[in-house]
Amino acid sequence: MLPRGLLKEYFQLVIFLLRCFDVCAVLAAGLAAYFYKFGSFSPSNHYLSALILAAPLTAIVFQFFELYGSTRTKSFWSYISGLIQALFVAFMLLAGAAFITKTGETYSREWFGWWGLLAAFFLVSCRICLLLFLRIMRLYGWNERRILVIGVSEVGIKLIETVQQSLWTGFRVVTIFDDMPETKPQAIGGIPVSKTPDNIPDYLASTPHGIDEIWLAYPLREEARAKEVLYQLRHQAITIRFALDLLGLNFTHYSIAELAGFPILNICTTPMVGMNRLLKAIEDRLLASLILLTISPLFLLIAIAVKMSSPGPIFYRQKRVGWNGTEFEMLKFRTMPVDAESKTGPVWAKPGEMRATKVGAFLRRTSLDELPQFINVLRGDMSIVGPRPERLFFVEQFKEEIPRYMQKHLVKAGITGWAQVNGWRGNTSLEKRIEYDLFYIENWSLLFDLKIIFLTIFRGFMSKNAY
Repeated sequence: MLPRGLLKEYFQLVIFLLRCFDVCAVLAAGLAAYFYKFGSFSPSNHYLSALILAAPLTAIVFQFFELYGSTRTKSFWSYISGLIQALFVAFMLLAGAAFITKTGETYSREWFGWWGLLAAFFLVSCRICLLLFLRIMRLYGWNERRILVIGVSEVGIKLIETVQQSLWTGFRVVTIFDDMPETKPQAIGGIPVSKTPDNIPDYLASTPHGIDEIWLAYPLREEARAKEVLYQLRHQAITIRFALDLLGLNFTHYSIAELAGFPILNICTTPMVGMNRLLKAIEDRLLASLILLTISPLFLLIAIAVKMSSPGPIFYRQKRVGWNGTEFEMLKFRTMPVDAESKTGPVWAKPGEMRATKVGAFLRRTSLDELPQFINVLRGDMSIVGPRPERLFFVEQFKEEIPRYMQKHLVKAGITGWAQVNGWRGNTSLEKRIEYDLFYIENWSLLFDLKIIFLTIFRGFMSKNAY
């Protein structure tokens, strides 16, 4: 059997080789794309310059996205998602360099497109093979990390059960201690719960196979006991982690950060900071521009139809609540006569209502009335993907009725969203809609956005709940 610490001993060498492979994979993809386009492996000076620039750019961007750390605590898809996002940013920077130097016309767009696709294929294939290899090793007990858990709280039980069901992560809980084992389950995940020894360092010294990490799972109210255990372990050269007991607390996108040298628990934060915000802005502006250019003939036809359907403007402008709870003016194609709400005031749309014009009813059923919101995206008021915005009148009502309602405003409002592609639109459950909106915020990634856009094409336009 391989030693448990074999890969750990050569970790830096593995990372160096992986960096070299990433750079070589991007260069090989560029050469393969050049051969496909021009039938030669000898690129001209302009293309060679692009390949040379791509080498250090790949290394820098990939390091920025933290692709060379441990994969133990990352899910498979989050790791691959980070890789795709890093590659996307690298190629956007290459395109930006060509634009700034006014050399874009010298490159084939087809070559550039194939270069990106082949680079993604080479890199993702390599990572999939590497991750599968590591997980198989860990599943059979090679390169594993043996865990001692102290404290059987609710979060401790869930943590142990989850780890024992995910041995491919390389973590293996081997011992569980608790101060009062008689009041706790006899075993968790097949591992007996024993009483915490009076002298934990002596226990560690006598353990034949060794312990690699200690995880404390005390409830927050047992701070004094946690300090006692940490004091006992002060001379131990061992990794110690504290599993925060946050279960049952409704936090959004929470994380641990450092502020002025102090550890801070972020309870409710937006994912749209730093590089995430830049990626989202690039995605929105780029896709909105392409979509508006593509649909411009349809846009013009709808505008003419709206104008002929009833007197009034083409666009319907309405104040909606967006990012950080600020108001903006959202655009739609007008679907009702201009005085439709003069007597009723703001009214929630319901099935069977007759306020819309014939053209407007069609636009609503097909969601084509939402197309002008791509202009909002270009303005920066909205995103293509995000929670749907609501009028201030309804926001004031819903925030008192639905827990965590205001947390949907931690990101920009969207034209489409995770709730909409799953059928939660129109006169459906607001609670379920907010649940899906918050899931989107907590799990945001560039690939998640692209998935929602793809699903919108098949699910989002025609819906039984659109009226």
